[in-house]
Amino acid sequence: MTATVASHRKPRQHPLASLTGGGSRSARTARTAATLALAGAAPTFGLAQAAAAPSPPDFDAAGHAAHRLTPAQVKNRVDALYQEAEVATQSYNGAKDSADTAREELSRLQDEAARRTGKLNAARAELGAMAAGQYRSGGIDPTVRLLLSADPQRYLDGAAVLERTGSHQATAVAGYARRLGSVRQVRQRAEDTVERLADTEAQLKKHRVTVVHKLDAAEQLLSRLTAEQRQRMTARDGARSGPGQGRTGQEDGHGDGHGGGTLSRLPGAVGAAAAQAPNPRAARAVSFAYSALGKPYVWGATGPAGYDCSGLTQAAWKAGGVALPRTTYTQISSGPRVARSQLAPGDLVFFYSGISHVGIYVGDGRMIHAPHPGAPVRIAPIDQMPFAAATRPA
Repeated sequence: MTATVASHRKPRQHPLASLTGGGSRSARTARTAATLALAGAAPTFGLAQAAAAPSPPDFDAAGHAAHRLTPAQVKNRVDALYQEAEVATQSYNGAKDSADTAREELSRLQDEAARRTGKLNAARAELGAMAAGQYRSGGIDPTVRLLLSADPQRYLDGAAVLERTGSHQATAVAGYARRLGSVRQVRQRAEDTVERLADTEAQLKKHRVTVVHKLDAAEQLLSRLTAEQRQRMTARDGARSGPGQGRTGQEDGHGDGHGGGTLSRLPGAVGAAAAQAPNPRAARAVSFAYSALGKPYVWGATGPAGYDCSGLTQAAWKAGGVALPRTTYTQISSGPRVARSQLAPGDLVFFYSGISHVGIYVGDGRMIHAPHPGAPVRIAPIDQMPFAAATRPA
């Protein structure tokens, strides 16, 4: 009889720790382990590391070096880079969501494999006890034992018991075989999940590098402008948000850094928007969005310190009691579509043909959104970007 299979769960130092090793799958397992080891450090991969990625020089359509671009041309190129970064951010968010799901599934499969292995070991111990009993009985052929028996009838009575015992042994063997197959099946599913997680982690790394590269390129372009030019550019962005609505409380010295100054310049704005919301859930989402004014844009973030665009909408509707998916291209399917002329506070408004940006409508043609790095959560007109569609979360 072979040695008992370990049924306890090993410390989760790595998803592969208790599931892979040996056999014909060793080469693939080694590759998977290497991939996961590399991807495991990915969550700490930040701007400093990714900035080392090669960045091609920026040129305008005529091929002139970027430092010769006018401030308006720089702004157009920076806006384009921010939009490209947001596309990659949504891909990153989707991959991260898938990776989180795979990790949860892997943990569940590891627990299930441990439980089933424990039952397998118990069945194996039972078979071992049976085998030991048979060995002690001498294993003599029943016909010979009958001939040698001093009391054949007593032996025949005992033989009936032995026959029933044999039937029990056959049942035990069959049960062990079923449990062994069950353990192998769960371990196969877990190994498949490990490989899927490795693929997803690789996608995460790719999208992360793309985002950081785009943002780094935008920052390099902005660095070519003077402080005055950058200030004018920021002022123009704020002006498009409406009077007093593009700045945070921190900027005017009248807020707490969370939009307090902005709200003080919009008396009754929260109450008015909430009152126009189609239901209490939407009203709570709108109130949350107002409370987030002034918080920084942080790509890949869902709060509470900072948000990207879909992270803000997800957090706002979570406050309203509705669980939205993570990305813009999944949030758009979170409820019925709403015509632009029928928008109500709380509706999600989406922009660009690729559905790469989202905000929360607050009425009067305006939304609250997390624009891009360097631009905090703010109020802006919905015609500031190419409108794509709107959804009312259910």
